[in-house]
Amino acid sequence: MTVVPDPKSIGDAAALSSEATVPASANGVLTVDLDALVANWRKLEKTAVPAECAGVIKADAYGCGTGPVAAALAAAGCKTFFVATLSEARAARAALPEQAALYVLNGFFQNSGEDYAKYNCRPVIGDLNELAEWDVFCRRSGWSGGAAIHIDTGMNRLGLSVAAAQGIIPRINAGDHGITLVMSHLVSAEQLNSPVNARQLAAFRTIASEFTGVPASLANSSGIFLGAPFQFDLVRPGAALYGINPTPEADNPMQQVAELKARIVQVREVERGDTVGYGGVWTARRPTRIAIISAGYADGYFRAASSNDGTRGADVVIAGKRCPIAGRVSMDLMAADITELPPKTVRRGHWATLLGEGISVDELAHHFGTIGYEVLTSLGRRYARVYKGGPAARAAGEPAAVA
Repeated sequence: MTVVPDPKSIGDAAALSSEATVPASANGVLTVDLDALVANWRKLEKTAVPAECAGVIKADAYGCGTGPVAAALAAAGCKTFFVATLSEARAARAALPEQAALYVLNGFFQNSGEDYAKYNCRPVIGDLNELAEWDVFCRRSGWSGGAAIHIDTGMNRLGLSVAAAQGIIPRINAGDHGITLVMSHLVSAEQLNSPVNARQLAAFRTIASEFTGVPASLANSSGIFLGAPFQFDLVRPGAALYGINPTPEADNPMQQVAELKARIVQVREVERGDTVGYGGVWTARRPTRIAIISAGYADGYFRAASSNDGTRGADVVIAGKRCPIAGRVSMDLMAADITELPPKTVRRGHWATLLGEGISVDELAHHFGTIGYEVLTSLGRRYARVYKGGPAARAAGEPAAVA
């Protein structure tokens, strides 16, 4: 297997092996499996047929790296992408074919039109003032790159009200309007039986049908699994692409994409009755071996995963075995109890797996007291990033994965 380094993180390191051979200075490694990412996209695409399947790559592709992720999805056949901001659009456009459609979810601001034209991206317009400002820019500049209309059907966050959307129908149906998509966003898609889903579907289906000839989009990752009525012309998966479970009431149908490892910087003996870490909240109940791991909450490994004398925290995997965190996670370090491992199995410089080897994003999110989205997007920049699979690896001779 070839592992392709992220040049911004690894420098001029050679191709990396599956054993995560990285520069000696790297205290942690975030490995992104681009073939797993593509397999997830293809599964979502198949589930949504005949709707088109886009890719949401905002927030640095959910912490996995905008450039490599965008390039891998585009090579797999993804033609439409979504980011949150213009700065994200700039990074995404550098990795995408010029013909790929790129939408900016946070909308249009006055005097931002030149950047939309420069990066060939489309605003998602959710306010009548935005629409008026976009119209002025297009009329004065001659720009015809397109835009989406966002209609609020219950989120109460962004989007035109249904009444406001109905007010622009004559403009849309007059032709030459430049609107390339009409969309809304589901509130509770991960809850299969939520009555809000049906209400939003009914409201969106009614208003979208009045946008004659304009493609419609409602479903996010979880919305895809609500069935064909929710899929319309385009689906917009984000979290599911990166291995987060879009069906939390059932088994996860997606492959894990991210693996996170950190170096062990010290192995030490702790006597029975001694405490470990800040506050002394974890006490050794026997002579204990502790591995000190070079990652903490500054690296996106939340303090909430800590343990104390009354509560077990998260696990890490060392030498193929789950080992519990001992004490509080600190800014740069954490401790794990490795007493159950055979003596001399673990040495300074070995790796501990924080995510992967059976530890899923959703499991880690449970220990963090949050959701998988926040886990991935919180991963710090102190990790070296490497990429397995994808078009760059195949160009180097790795066979393509079978979807």
